[in-house]
Amino acid sequence: MKKIHVLIADDHAIVRQGLKAILDYTDDLVVAGEAADGHEVIKKLREGHWDVLLLDIAMPGMAGIEALNRVRAENKKLPVLILSIYPPEQYAIRLLKSGASGYMTKESAPEQLVMAIRMIAEGRKYISPEVGELLNEQLLGDSEQSLHESLSNREYQVFCRIASGETVGEIAESLSLSVKTISTYRSRILEKLHVKNNAELTYYAFKHGLVM
Repeated sequence: MKKIHVLIADDHAIVRQGLKAILDYTDDLVVAGEAADGHEVIKKLREGHWDVLLLDIAMPGMAGIEALNRVRAENKKLPVLILSIYPPEQYAIRLLKSGASGYMTKESAPEQLVMAIRMIAEGRKYISPEVGELLNEQLLGDSEQSLHESLSNREYQVFCRIASGETVGEIAESLSLSVKTISTYRSRILEKLHVKNNAELTYYAFKHGLVM
């Protein structure tokens, strides 16, 4: 039986151990490496061969969206399954468009995770029912919803963090950017979403189900 070598990238050791315990119950899935941040992911990719990357999108140093872009630059063919605390409405479509092979929340059942890894290792996409519904809604078209779709990945990341209640200073520290840079992103976001302040921005995010 051909083994599927999985690299787990998550900044929480307890999460990595939990995922490893789930995959240890299978005969064909092997956790062959772990990474605690985006920079370590890139290092691991250069050091060995992997069949699947299991990637969190909220890691220090290099956020998941940025890490996914770097992974794609390093290895265009590597299947990447996103495993996140964020609901599909917030990031799933954007990450699939950026090259992810699938998107799951950390609330998913262990058997779903195993199935998804096997699917993307075969070169297929894993589309959960929730993500499938989002794709259908997008195909129908929604001019107001397209406003946040016009944001760049970095702008969208800052937008979600502001809507979740983080300050400009907190976002700057988390993303290793200057307060001035985050403030510039904020100004662009307000302009693109046609809102005037953080309160209206947050209302927009809740209205479209982009924050919990």
